[in-house]
Amino acid sequence: MTEEEARAWLAARNVPRGTLDRLAQFADLVRREGANQNLISASTMDQMWARHIVDSAQLLDSAGEGDWLDLGSGAGFPGLVIALVGERPITLVESRAKRIAFLRQAVDVLGVANRVAVFGGRAEILPDRKYGVITARAFAPLPRLLAIAHRFSTPKTTWVLPKGRSAALELEEVAGSWQGSFGIVPSVTDSEAAIIVARDVRPGRS
Repeated sequence: MTEEEARAWLAARNVPRGTLDRLAQFADLVRREGANQNLISASTMDQMWARHIVDSAQLLDSAGEGDWLDLGSGAGFPGLVIALVGERPITLVESRAKRIAFLRQAVDVLGVANRVAVFGGRAEILPDRKYGVITARAFAPLPRLLAIAHRFSTPKTTWVLPKGRSAALELEEVAGSWQGSFGIVPSVTDSEAAIIVARDVRPGRS
């Protein structure tokens, strides 16, 4: 997907002009912060709309209802994009101090503090609470991710997990140890990448 195609994808979904402006503002924040810390790969800076913004926004198409939990939020992908495009309440979980500071600054600048909470710390110490949607981008391999995050889910929770080219392999790794309704959705930004979508996730029978 090119940058032009990414903008066309958002336009086809009738994303409001004001939201597009805030997405552009967010992209500028990420670029500027790149001088202080490596938020995203330098090689993708010129592909911000395709590789990061649309790659995040597409997760809304597979998500169910309810508040959103984003583990390992990093630069705010997908969490802050979801908050902007989907106007969804979301908790961003990040353990690295510089990135926590960036996320909190971005939340304030973008004016989304009314629906975005930033938890600074490891997911393992996040207080118990149930969420309608759980996502994680480059957070952990699927077996570890499910083990860490299962306590935040219910049988109705939708797990929307961008996994690049490793989706099928990671699903094989949890076969037997985890049960539920697991599926793979192709990514709109990369023909070789995929998203794992799951519901009713629960530990397998020993």
